[in-house]
Amino acid sequence: MKDLNPQQREAVRYIDGPLLVLAGAGSGKTRVITRKIAYLIEQCGMVASNIAAVTFTNKAAREMKERVADLMSTRQASARGLMVSTFHTLGLNILRRDGKSLGYRPGFSIFEAQDSLAVFRDLMGRDFAADSDHAQEVQNLISNWKNQLILPEQAAQIADGAQEEFAARVYPRYVQALQAYNAVDFDDLILLTVNLFSKNQDVKENYGDRYKYLLIDEYQDTNRPQYELIKHLTCLHQNLTAVGDEDQSIYAFRGADIG
Repeated sequence: MKDLNPQQREAVRYIDGPLLVLAGAGSGKTRVITRKIAYLIEQCGMVASNIAAVTFTNKAAREMKERVADLMSTRQASARGLMVSTFHTLGLNILRRDGKSLGYRPGFSIFEAQDSLAVFRDLMGRDFAADSDHAQEVQNLISNWKNQLILPEQAAQIADGAQEEFAARVYPRYVQALQAYNAVDFDDLILLTVNLFSKNQDVKENYGDRYKYLLIDEYQDTNRPQYELIKHLTCLHQNLTAVGDEDQSIYAFRGADIG
């Protein structure tokens, strides 16, 4: 820790319970996470597979993993099993193992945006005799609902105006269509994981016990499903380090909520 400032050292050494670090751009927030992972493993004796670090892009996750590997270059074996990923990859890994309880068969597909749009166009033209040119608008509305943790039955209750009411009618049929394809979309990777934990206490506690320490980068960009996922994963140990900058939120279009 010789190149860390006093505040960074304090954040790295604080390991009992939740910690929120707020700091500006270029101040070394991600460095706190990577050093803390090494500190937890090498100084505190924590097993790497009991640690998860989460960020927002695959590039950021790769860079974080590389930094940790560089820090522990002399003890690569001790970092084996460490989870460093995006929120969506973490959700995908959980669903791959336990999604069967939600009705998904092993090897389910992940639909890209264009694949999902094709499903919307087919549904609207076939089941609703509607103009499929508006499929993109319906897709966006349902994506926004998913990023607020709003399920089909809730969407039907809160829909305001003709467009939202139509989207609320399409929503449950879209969910059924994806399940028929044994597929999920990008938003489902977190939404379904939260639903899985909400419905299955044993599964939730299994992951809560596995990940004894959770570290979140760019915390200002979390939306409600991501926040709920964090709460579920810290249900047993409450050992969470979150770093962020309230002035750098860029994911409002995905429902990011600074609150």
